[in-house]
This record gives sequence, C-alpha cells and structure tokens, in this order.
Amino acid sequence: MTSLRPSGFDELGLRRALSDRMVPLLVAAMAFLAALALGGWFGTAGLSRHWQQGAGTSLTVQVPQGAEPSAHGEQTRLAAVLTLLTGTPGVASAHALSEQELAELLKPWLGAGAERLAIPVPAVIAVRLTDSAMDLEPLSQRLSEVAPGTLVEDHGVWLRRLAVLARSLQACAGLALLTVAGVAAAVIAVATRAGLSTRREAIEIVHGLGATDGYIAGRFAARATLLAAAGAALGALAALPILLALARLAAPFAGEADVAGDALQDALETLPAALWLALPCLPAGAAAIGFATAQGAVRRWLRRLP
Repeated sequence: MTSLRPSGFDELGLRRALSDRMVPLLVAAMAFLAALALGGWFGTAGLSRHWQQGAGTSLTVQVPQGAEPSAHGEQTRLAAVLTLLTGTPGVASAHALSEQELAELLKPWLGAGAERLAIPVPAVIAVRLTDSAMDLEPLSQRLSEVAPGTLVEDHGVWLRRLAVLARSLQACAGLALLTVAGVAAAVIAVATRAGLSTRREAIEIVHGLGATDGYIAGRFAARATLLAAAGAALGALAALPILLALARLAAPFAGEADVAGDALQDALETLPAALWLALPCLPAGAAAIGFATAQGAVRRWLRRLP
C-alpha cells in the first residue's frame, strides 16, 4: 500500500488532524520560555564566575593612623604594611588609595564633602592575590605585628552567598526548562489524541486495509516532529532580541565594555558561547519530544481499537 500511494498523498488526513497553526504556536511559546531560561542559566553562571574570579582574589586592608610610625619605628605604618604586602608570596599587587580615591569611595554615603571629614579615616590598601585559596590568617598576624590594629577584609562571606544565589537561580532555570518540556509534551499529546479522534474513521479504514501500527504511528510522529521543530525554531528566534538586550545590559557587570547600539556584530558577541550552542538544541529537543510523544500516544490509541 505504501509503495503505490502518490507522492504527498495524505491518506490519514494528518494536515487536518494536526493543525499547522495551533501546535507550532503553542510549541513556539514553550521554546520562547525555554530560551529565556537558558539565557538565565548561562548568564548567571557567567556573572558568578566573573565575580568570584574578581572578588576571590582581592583584599581590602585598613591601616588606622597610617601616617604614624610603625612598631619598628623605621617607616610609617602605611609604608611598613605596603612593604610587607609587596614582599609576601601570593600577593600580586598592593595599592594604597589616595585621598581623592578615598573621597570618591565615600561620596555615595557622605556626599561631596567626604574629603573634608573631621574624623580620621584609616588608610586603605587594595590588594590583589594570585591565589584565591591563600590562607590569610598568617598574613593578618604579620600585619598586626608591624602595625597593630590593621584589618584585613576578604570577601569569603559574600562569595559564598553569591555562589548559593547563583546555584539557586540555576536550579530555578533548570526547573523552568523541565516544566516547559513537560507542558510541550502535554500539548503535543493532547493535539495528537484530538487528531486521532477527528480522523478515527479514516485510520480504521487504513488499518483494516493492512496498515501496521508502526506505519500509522510513524506518520503521526513525523507530522508532530515537523510541527514541533518549526515551532521551537520560531520561539528561539523570537527570544533572541530579548537575550541580546539582556546581554548588553549585563556586559558591564561581567567586565566587558558596553557595546554600541548600532554594532550588531558586537551585540551578538555579548551572548555566551555556550548559549549559542544551546539555542539550536531547542528545535532538536522539541522534535524529539514531538516524535516520542506522538509515537506513544498513537500506539496506545491503536491498541484500544477493536
């Protein structure tokens, strides 16, 4: 029977059984949400990695009364701390903030008159480490011996909170992807069962003429696969402008230069490379869901035929 049918002949009426409008639009909506979830996943991972690499290797050292003589009396407290830091293995750089830099740092809290404060402000040293896992306790003790009262502030607490937040957001994105996949499978299953009911008489005739369950299920699965893939491609393309806009907004926080509004190539480069690889997987994933769901739904329905 299959070898004698004309090319393109639709003996099961699949074009009427599975609409080429409703199913692709519903799958496109699911793919749109999935693309945004993927963007959130990879964007959160990239920002978290950048912040951890930056903050994990930086320290802030506060030296009260930095202009006073150090414990050894040869240098000022600030100079002694700087000398010790620059000579410590694992310290890449140590920079003492100037009065102007301190004023800029305090301006959001104290206003433009921060440089004219009557209270003494400790000297602040920005330190960059070569290894984020460096043990800071011995360094703190050595600094206290040179300049008692020196404080070493690392960002371990904030890094741990940031890691927990990033994992939580990624878990939410993963849950959203699973939910979208489940809803897409349910949409295709409902549409397939509705199509089977609509074309019941034609299917029974073809089945009675010798068409196997595998042949009928394969025809429905092929139709569902095509519609699901087309809808997912449409949804992924619709999400791309939003992902580009979000990537442009997040670029300064990831340490990247802001891109110009008319530079399309630069805007495209703001998206993570992993996301470019994941987006084409949406049509493939939707096609797989459509194929498996339609095959299962049709075979179960055919088994109940008299």
